[in-house]
Amino acid sequence: MPLNIPILLTWLRIILIPLLVAVFYVPESMIPFAERDALATLIFVVAAATDWLDGYLARRWNETSSFGAFLDPVADKLMVAAALILLVHFERLDAILAIIIIGREITISALREWMAQIGAHKSVAVSMIGKIKTTAQMVSIPLLLYHAPVNGWDMQLIGTWLIYIAAVLTLWSMGYYMRMAWPYLSSQDKPR
Repeated sequence: MPLNIPILLTWLRIILIPLLVAVFYVPESMIPFAERDALATLIFVVAAATDWLDGYLARRWNETSSFGAFLDPVADKLMVAAALILLVHFERLDAILAIIIIGREITISALREWMAQIGAHKSVAVSMIGKIKTTAQMVSIPLLLYHAPVNGWDMQLIGTWLIYIAAVLTLWSMGYYMRMAWPYLSSQDKPR
């Protein structure tokens, strides 16, 4: 396993996941709920920033690796899934939205793994719609974690609208990737 700054940043993102979860289980007598929500939001934003930074540094310093390419999306999916589950648990997000987003991530990860095995991984490379979906998620989740109004703006309402947009984009991008993979999927079903 190569060890460089981009991979260390990815590991930091993974380490921040249990910290994010733990913050929500600290008693209010130790951290008031408003401060807890602010701290959880900060942890998520730092983790999301490491996602951008590790990719940028890996490309800039030419420190990309197979292990990094594997670990980075795993860290992203774990971070998003943990945050979504917390939001459902604290009734800030409908479970169906979390199921759509997490289900899509599992499906597309499996599809990409299979496509890589048959040598067609470029057919399901990250698309612009996938990047827009990720952006909508990475903006909506901190708003839902923070939960409180800011200068009269209802963060819960804005975050809810954005997560619905992210869910629609999630389904759209999944359809796009499935369509790109369809020729390979249909050819694999033919009897030999």
